[in-house]
Amino acid sequence: MKQSLLLSILLLLLVSCDRFGKKQGAAKEEQRIVCIAKQYNEIIWALGAQQNMVGVDISSTYPTAIQQVQTVGYHRALSTEGILATRPTLLLHDNNIGPEHVVQQLEALKIPMKVFDNTGSTIDSTKMLIREIGAYFGKEKAADSICRRLDQDMELAMKTAKQYTKPVYVLVVHFGQATNAYFVMTKNSSAAKLIQWAGGELAVEGTRGMQPISAELVAASDPDVILLTDYGYDRLGNPEKIRELPGIAGTAAARRGKIYRVEEHDLVYLGPRTGEIIVQLQKLIHQDVK
Repeated sequence: MKQSLLLSILLLLLVSCDRFGKKQGAAKEEQRIVCIAKQYNEIIWALGAQQNMVGVDISSTYPTAIQQVQTVGYHRALSTEGILATRPTLLLHDNNIGPEHVVQQLEALKIPMKVFDNTGSTIDSTKMLIREIGAYFGKEKAADSICRRLDQDMELAMKTAKQYTKPVYVLVVHFGQATNAYFVMTKNSSAAKLIQWAGGELAVEGTRGMQPISAELVAASDPDVILLTDYGYDRLGNPEKIRELPGIAGTAAARRGKIYRVEEHDLVYLGPRTGEIIVQLQKLIHQDVK
């Protein structure tokens, strides 16, 4: 099996060597870019810099137009063959890719890779990331415009949040129910920042951004509001069915019918739309506040 894998890589390398040889002198319009980072991808599309994108990871789902681009697999479960099939001249990623042996194979093939310096983990860092990506693609004016709008949206969101003084505990379920457990977002996640800015608080502690918890712990967290990401909500069916699930059935959220669908990509990173997403979350979790 190892010999077969090595042979396939060698064949792909032989087919690709002329392309890689041309890369150093290639004009930008000839680039074939694969971007394996959903935060980067949203920013690239917002900048209008997507014309040379030939591949994205399967978790990059915003904007809708990105779904027309060929996918190269899940960012932590990539394959060398899947990436090489796009004939890339550049790989963009955020250091959250794997498995390690695939990364090593890609490095051995000497495909150019780039990771941007800014992490985008705070609003200020996100604006710096937008400007960094904008400068890389020659879209500085568009980056400035996006950052100004983000500032305006955040100002509105923070002003609106001041009217919500009663604590609202929110449980964000990414998917479930598998083996009587739910995969949830914790206080150690980007979702926690968004919920806090929206005037709420995540109901579950955790050492990782997302982690599985039992139905018993879901019940013990007793959230006022449950947000299910699109994947989990659509997989489980309808609100009535969700309210009857173990652990969820006895919560305040289930009793009051406060279980809502949200898009997963809106909660897992900060980006150009973060301010408006916070306003949307405020409307969801504070629906009964006049």
